[in-house]
Amino acid sequence: MIKKFTFYILLLLCFDVLAANKFPNLLFLEYKQQSPKANLSVVKWLSGHWRGRAFGGLIEEVWTPATGGSMMGSFKLIVENQVQFYEIETISEENGTLIFRLKHFNRDLKGWEEKDRTIDFKLVKVTENKVYFNGMTIEKISDKEINIYVAIKDKGRTTEEKFTYTRFK
Repeated sequence: MIKKFTFYILLLLCFDVLAANKFPNLLFLEYKQQSPKANLSVVKWLSGHWRGRAFGGLIEEVWTPATGGSMMGSFKLIVENQVQFYEIETISEENGTLIFRLKHFNRDLKGWEEKDRTIDFKLVKVTENKVYFNGMTIEKISDKEINIYVAIKDKGRTTEEKFTYTRFK
């Protein structure tokens, strides 16, 4: 029994090391780990209009100030003057912590996820200039620059993607 337990712990430690090497800017909740206490004050600097480049095109995010226990954001990707897709996003205070939710939409606003489904990122950790959600990190570089790192799974392969933004206007 002890050998099995020791093997399991070693396996988990190896996975953590591999994940840290493969995804250097991301954190993931450990098994049964609870999200830390937090409120929207830790991401108030995200409010505003942001632009950058990714996926061969222009990316834009617009975030509202915190009201009603949430912030609302929108994302769009434009390649060759054509919108490729949109996202509607929220960061909400729930049960004393934060959760980031999003839904994807084609350019004609037909949703990718099922009607009542969202992609949820639970809070993992907050530092002075980074907010780590499960598989996504929002990093404040300055009042005019942010980075967002996301684990994206495509065709069975997961990669860490970086979105670099500057404040627009």
